[in-house]
Amino acid sequence: MNPVRRRRLLWVMLLVLASGLATALVAMALQRNIAYLYTPSEVLRGDAGDHARFRLGGMVVKGSLQRAPGSLDAHFVVTDGDATLPVITSRILPDLFAEGTAVVATGRLQDGRFVAEEVLAKHDETYMPKEVADKMGQAHTKHDVPVPAPETY
Repeated sequence: MNPVRRRRLLWVMLLVLASGLATALVAMALQRNIAYLYTPSEVLRGDAGDHARFRLGGMVVKGSLQRAPGSLDAHFVVTDGDATLPVITSRILPDLFAEGTAVVATGRLQDGRFVAEEVLAKHDETYMPKEVADKMGQAHTKHDVPVPAPETY
């Protein structure tokens, strides 16, 4: 093989290697940022794993919200109609957060409680995130409990 072809082959191999490395690094970065949505029933069943970061979706149980005076700490319970899971957060809750409304929280399971890093609330009284509605509907169909379909726009 002459030197020109050898040099071209080397450059092509380096380019393929560099693009493969870049693809692998991007895939690893995206994998770490994925947060799957689970309902309290799925979390208690063990589907979410013990220390994995995930999203918890459901309804805030009425009468469960407790705030610590003088701090941002908040404790509340999320349900999917079949199971409940206590949630704690030290972050600011959204203005639309209220008991009896849909919520999606991102965080980790720790000592049987969900520690939320971020809490998202619905934007009006007729909205429930599609993923949460679908998951809650699946949970109720397993026990033959009818769940009204959420209104969508």
